[in-house]
Amino acid sequence: MKTIRFEHRVTADDTLRWQDNRLYLLDQRVLPADERFVECTDVQATAEAITAMVVRGAPAIGIAAAYGIVLAARERYAQSPTGWRTGIEQDLATLAASRPTAVNLFWAIARFREAIADLPDGDPEAKLLELAQAIHDADRADNRRMGAFGASLIEGPTAVITHCNTGGLATGGWGTALGVIRSAFAEGRVTHVYADETRPWLQGARLTAWELQRDDIPVQLIVDGAAAARMAAGGVSWAIVGADRIAANGDVANKIGTYGLAVAARHHGVRFMVAAPTSTIDLATATGADIPIEQREAGEVLRCGGQRVASDGVDAWNPVFDVTPASLVDAIVTERGIIEKPDAAAISMHLGRGD
Repeated sequence: MKTIRFEHRVTADDTLRWQDNRLYLLDQRVLPADERFVECTDVQATAEAITAMVVRGAPAIGIAAAYGIVLAARERYAQSPTGWRTGIEQDLATLAASRPTAVNLFWAIARFREAIADLPDGDPEAKLLELAQAIHDADRADNRRMGAFGASLIEGPTAVITHCNTGGLATGGWGTALGVIRSAFAEGRVTHVYADETRPWLQGARLTAWELQRDDIPVQLIVDGAAAARMAAGGVSWAIVGADRIAANGDVANKIGTYGLAVAARHHGVRFMVAAPTSTIDLATATGADIPIEQREAGEVLRCGGQRVASDGVDAWNPVFDVTPASLVDAIVTERGIIEKPDAAAISMHLGRGD
């Protein structure tokens, strides 16, 4: 992958940049030590960047895929002005295979498939780029609304715990769960954040702490196994996380470790909030048991910082996500509002499909 550095102070709002007719992705594999971008000039490079976790976080993956489809349409139209729609189906399949769990990826592909079917003859790039940029802009605006809704639930001042990274680095800007924390901090409701380190990719250590520090929000890093003890010590009233997919009954798939955090929160009387856009809700998936869980190679667990930490011959089980039952979730917050005590009926009503 070709990398490039821009001569400005990088922030989380730089996660995805469309510039000079190509996509630049802030390389989240090397933060915070290095602030470089991966240049994507075609759909294959975009899909590879998603798979390699150059970009991660369900909303950001969806936005990256949207720009990747623009690149695909450009190349397919140049190859065949009359047959590009047929050819681009292969590119959509390539993107769909890049990460299996984050439903925003498939949501974006579906949006573009509908748009492609309705396009008039001629070069599709400008219209598809307009759609990609609209999705990007809408995500930023939705996150601000989500932040305000979520903050309204927090009776501060208090400390909170979060897991993985759900800020601007995982979205089009501001963030989902971290957006709630940002909004609540601005209102004086949140005074301190405990960020789980989030093994094995350490998104909490490398990304969340980096974002909060840049925003001058007090943050302390804790190992994943310390969350229950931190709750037991008092002073924490909410655990706030994001989601990669929410089933129709309110079960939540999120970064591995979320389920354990929810169990600990319920035991200690700490409320549990999930912040995610409505595009993350998958009504076609009945329960969490139906959500495909991505498995990654064992070496991610067997190594840390490039060094092997387990004996030779030891294997590892490495699911990227787990499923938190809806019964452990106090509230799901979207850009439309708050779903308290989520279940199938409440989610259907929230989406305007209830009676």
